[in-house]
Amino acid sequence: MSTPDASGADSVSSGATAASRVFDALKQDLICGRFAAGEKLAIGSLKTHYRVGLSPLREALNRLAAYGLLEQVNQRGFRVPALRLDELDDIADLRSQLECKALTQAFQYGDAEWESQLLAAHHRLRRADERPEHVEEWEQAHLRFHRTLLAPCGSPWLLRFIEQLHDQFDRYRRLAPPDPGVREVLDRQHGELVQLAMARRISQARALLDEHIGLSHGVARGACSAP
Repeated sequence: MSTPDASGADSVSSGATAASRVFDALKQDLICGRFAAGEKLAIGSLKTHYRVGLSPLREALNRLAAYGLLEQVNQRGFRVPALRLDELDDIADLRSQLECKALTQAFQYGDAEWESQLLAAHHRLRRADERPEHVEEWEQAHLRFHRTLLAPCGSPWLLRFIEQLHDQFDRYRRLAPPDPGVREVLDRQHGELVQLAMARRISQARALLDEHIGLSHGVARGACSAP
C-alpha cells in the first residue's frame, strides 16, 4: 500500500500560507494608497516586492478582485479601481444602515466583558490620538475600536459585510485631504459612543453613529477630487 506524499501536502500548505500572507499585505497597501487609482499592477514587480511565487500571488490577486479591492483586466491582469463618488456614496449609505443595525444588536447582547473591552479599545484609541506622528498606530486602534463596538451583535455575516465596507471606505478616506476640524469632532464622538453604550441609549447612539459616518464620508469625498 502506498503512503501519502507528505511533501506534497506540505507544498500545498506552504502555498496557501504564502497566498494568505500576500493577500493581507497587498490588501493593506491597496487601502493605504500605495498604488494609484486606475494603476495596472505589474506581476513581476509584485513578485519581487512581496517575495512570492507566481501561483500564490495570483491566488491573492484573485481573492482581492473578488473582495472588490482590485479589478481583473482581460482575465489576466489586475488594476486598482478608480475613485468614484457614486460608489463612495453607496458605500457610506450601506455602512450607516448595517452598522446601525449591528449597534442595536450589540447593545442588546453586549455584556460586562464587552463593556470592559470597549473601554480598553477607547483608551488605546485616545493614546494613539496623542501620537499623531504614528498614523498607522492610530489607524489600527481606530479599526479595533469600531470592531469592538459592534462585536457582540451576534451575526458573523453582518460583521463580515461591515468589515468589507470599512475597507472600501478607508481606501477613499486615507487618500482624501485631512480636515483637522472634522477629525477633532470624530475623535470626541468615539468617547460619546462609549458613554451611550454603557447606558444602552440606543436611539441616541444610532443617531450619533449615523452622524459619525456622515462626517467621515464628507472628508472621504475629497479623495474623488484630489489631484
